[in-house]
Amino acid sequence: MIKAVKYSPEYRDVWDNFVNNSRTPMFMFNRGYMEYHADRFTDASLLFFDDDELVAVMPASIKNDTVSSHGGLTFGGIISNIKMHQHTMLDIFDAMMGYYRDIGAKRVIYKSIPYIYQEYPAQEDLYALFRNNAKILKIDPSCTVDLTQKIKMPKGRHAQVMRAKREGVEIVESTDFHKFIELENAVLGQYHNASAVHSGDEMTLLASRFPDNIKLWFAEYKGEKIACGVLFVYKDVVHTQYLAADDTARVIGALDLMIYTIMEQYRGQKRWFDMGCSTLDEARFLNEGLIAQKEGFGGRVVANETWEITL
Repeated sequence: MIKAVKYSPEYRDVWDNFVNNSRTPMFMFNRGYMEYHADRFTDASLLFFDDDELVAVMPASIKNDTVSSHGGLTFGGIISNIKMHQHTMLDIFDAMMGYYRDIGAKRVIYKSIPYIYQEYPAQEDLYALFRNNAKILKIDPSCTVDLTQKIKMPKGRHAQVMRAKREGVEIVESTDFHKFIELENAVLGQYHNASAVHSGDEMTLLASRFPDNIKLWFAEYKGEKIACGVLFVYKDVVHTQYLAADDTARVIGALDLMIYTIMEQYRGQKRWFDMGCSTLDEARFLNEGLIAQKEGFGGRVVANETWEITL
């Protein structure tokens, strides 16, 4: 019988060890990443035991009567290892739903993990969602490049890359996350009336905890940093967690050159280059210009699914 147990600090090492040996061993599911913003989210993560054996975990947070998997993560859901079977996943969902129902939750927002992040097939949860009458809340089109394929760039995208090279734009790695946040906030404020969800101190802390997984790149022009990108690096995937470019960078193609340079850096090392979503308004609005830029590098859509379970 599957038992759901609420996460507590005594399980920290057990949790991390399980995640690191799962079918989706992503650093952002480690407690050292999840807990840096513990003040913003009330943790509701669960561990699932079959007798004394840990068989799955679920990163989660709760707000009012809604559980999210996890509110501070791009996606989450049930994390399991290669021992998982479909009938066990159905039992895990029963235990998960029963636990959250007992603490007064009314619904679960479940963000499933896209297949490109799975090191071994791991979609038993999708069938379990169907079996429990979950409904799709949104599908975000995340533009992803298969780095094993050499796709010719359209003339316009190639021209921008070449222009940035002629202008003398330099692409460099850095650890100056405070400068990144400064540039990110300037761009977000100008175009979206928004600000970054992270601070420079937070990004510096996370990068120090996961130096092999969090990388920062800048495009420099005449001594100024005019575009930037934060990468989350996994075993088979490089994900552009943040991209920002000022007006000058947009005109002279600095962001295009930076993306092209990063792709070439990881070609032969990684399978997928995930440039993320290009939507607003709960995925109802598609930024056609932004996704066209990503498609110009060979990106094609991987669906990021968000489900709702009524308890």
